[in-house]
Amino acid sequence: MTTADDRLQTIWEGCLRNERKCQEQFYKLLAPRMLAVCMRYATDKDEAQDILQEGFIKIFRNMKNYRGDGSLEGWVRRIMVHSAISRYRKLKPIVLVEDFATDTEMPISKSYNDNGLEAKDLMKLIQKLPKTYRSVFNMYAIEGYSHQEIGTSLGMSELLSRTTLHRARTALKEMIGKLTMREEHCLA
Repeated sequence: MTTADDRLQTIWEGCLRNERKCQEQFYKLLAPRMLAVCMRYATDKDEAQDILQEGFIKIFRNMKNYRGDGSLEGWVRRIMVHSAISRYRKLKPIVLVEDFATDTEMPISKSYNDNGLEAKDLMKLIQKLPKTYRSVFNMYAIEGYSHQEIGTSLGMSELLSRTTLHRARTALKEMIGKLTMREEHCLA
């Protein structure tokens, strides 16, 4: 019985031989999971799809660079994160707290309940963060990068990375608090 990893490896070997059908299968197999990674860094789905496309272009151009250390999917995921970071660097926004939209209205899904927010609701809130906050938060809290690695990747100091993470968390807490208050008001 072949495992999903064996199947992925077989498809990858076809990609290395420049077989277009294997490249298409590789894309179709990993694109949905990698789009979820890209969504964490993007403002909307269109931007996430752009990052996804850029990432797959990098993957297919640099296929020979995968040495087999660690999982293939992990290598692909890292390229997607770096594609998102590259996109961020191109835009180089200077983000201040004032950059938040004054209207942080978010339709509350049915999944918001007494137990708190579900992942999709939290992702919507994370997407409302300014790009710098969102990038640092995702890299640290979700991808597991150190502040030193974040600083190097985003062109900021380690201290600024720490400060930005703190501000991102504070902003998320405030948005969650507003949702909670609004939900309580609607139930009253």
